[in-house]
Amino acid sequence: MSAPGESRAARAAPRDRARVGNWLALFALAGTAAALLPLHGDRWWIAAPPPARSWLAALVAVAWVTGSAGILWRARRAARTREAADAASGENAGDSDWLVLHASQTGYAEDVAARTTAALRSAGQRARPRGLAQVDLAMLAAARRVLFIASTTGEGDPPDPALAFVRDVMRPGTLLPGLQYAVLALGDRSYRHYCGFGHQLERWLRDAGGEALFDLVEVDNGDPAALRHWQHHLGVATEATGLPDWSPAEYQAWTLAGRVELNPGSPGAGVYELRLAPPAGAAASWRAGDIAEIGPRQSPAAVTALLAQLRLDPATQVRVPETPGVADSAGMADAAGTASLADVLGRSHLPDPAAASGLAAAALAAVLQRLPHREYSIASIPSEGDMRLLLRRMLRPDGTPGIGSGWLCDHVAVGGPVALRIRANRNFRGPDTQRPMLLIGNGTGIAGLRAHLAERIAAGARRNWLLFGERHADRDFHFGDRIAAWLAAGELARLDLAFSRDSTGATATLPAGAPADGRAGVHDGHVQDALRAQAARLRAWVDEGAAVYVCGSLRGMAPGVDGVLRDVIGRAGVDAMLADGRYRRDVY
Repeated sequence: MSAPGESRAARAAPRDRARVGNWLALFALAGTAAALLPLHGDRWWIAAPPPARSWLAALVAVAWVTGSAGILWRARRAARTREAADAASGENAGDSDWLVLHASQTGYAEDVAARTTAALRSAGQRARPRGLAQVDLAMLAAARRVLFIASTTGEGDPPDPALAFVRDVMRPGTLLPGLQYAVLALGDRSYRHYCGFGHQLERWLRDAGGEALFDLVEVDNGDPAALRHWQHHLGVATEATGLPDWSPAEYQAWTLAGRVELNPGSPGAGVYELRLAPPAGAAASWRAGDIAEIGPRQSPAAVTALLAQLRLDPATQVRVPETPGVADSAGMADAAGTASLADVLGRSHLPDPAAASGLAAAALAAVLQRLPHREYSIASIPSEGDMRLLLRRMLRPDGTPGIGSGWLCDHVAVGGPVALRIRANRNFRGPDTQRPMLLIGNGTGIAGLRAHLAERIAAGARRNWLLFGERHADRDFHFGDRIAAWLAAGELARLDLAFSRDSTGATATLPAGAPADGRAGVHDGHVQDALRAQAARLRAWVDEGAAVYVCGSLRGMAPGVDGVLRDVIGRAGVDAMLADGRYRRDVY
């Protein structure tokens, strides 16, 4: 198996081998000719070939030598051109904001690295692509943030161009403290050691003291949804969430069936529960852990104001910019491939009024850039009816809501359409129902954990332990009534809560509905503090074979929980759980 992904530098090793082979072949032919030359004078030699044939053979030899020299010259010139371009645009590794490293056998990873680099540069970041064959430990240590795009060959092996990096750089005991990294693992799920080298690389970076910007992303045979997930993380990491998707989602038109704010009066941002109904007649199916990709829209008021400023008619029909799989499935275009200018603007980045001034409707539509998708953990299972989402209404520095949360929390009317696609998230699918399960999260991370609890309880699994953290017990215990009911019914074996903004006296009282039978506790601090307070119970559950699932904040909570796990279970124990798939995270 050879997963896609080969860099310019990664191809250097195969090119060098080919060059050596060509010269060896040339010397072998010359040696053969020299050995045969004396035979021309022996008795068995009947006659020399006609002069015309000798000249023809000489011309063929000259053409072969000239062609080989030309190919070699062009390859060297192209390499010098690439090096000059990289030097002009990416600076040295230590001078770049990002180092984008890639290696494979076939060329696909280089393409992904090029698109990743372009996306970073579009976000105003300095980024430099490099093949792993060009990277040494000093370059890695000098880098600020590094993205690895790693394919796998054979039975979980590194690709050929990465062998020198594995031998010379990926040594046990290497320390890279403070290095921020992320790994995109390319592979083929039909093979046993799926994305094996990507996981090997991620383990080495973690052991070297690196800090993950976000969890490893697996890509099965170039899956566009997984690549959109990678883009989503890049947007969050660079605070440039408006970059266009490489391959837009094939949305369906769902209906917003309900919306309620769960934490009115909370000093934090508002948290909203949304209920969404699938298209009429559509069979919607998903599993706990799966993701809803949403196609957001602009505020209708902002679109109306812009069109008024440009003196354009909102109802003017324009051709929808061709974006495969998006317009028709989301009901944006009619059979002729057209839509109103207001519709097209609503699904696009709004242009600068000065730059758009004077453009006709068709010309304006032709230059618009579609809004990228947003991702939300699904908080329910299909048997509960509507799909439930939980999201925080995010505000920009100027106080206006973000595009995604603003659309869903403020602008789309109940009963209105929402462009949605379900993305399977196999990395966060639940364990066997016979296995105990710890579910740990904070904030809106309770969404993914609630879906897992609902799925397990529906299957009769009762060995479930939830640890959840938020700010205030009386306002921020999302889905608290349902969770308390599960605890009272014995479907939740253990509940531990931490509300960081409550005083000690306030946290001493369990939420309403929770039984006072010792199966629940409320702690000061954060959810990782609650986990540490339950170290003995944690160790016992893990010894029973429990799986640990974490959902919520990548900053603070996720590394805090990971640190507690390593302190209590040990590094080797956590690594074994990772290898067995018993420790999984969906953090952002």
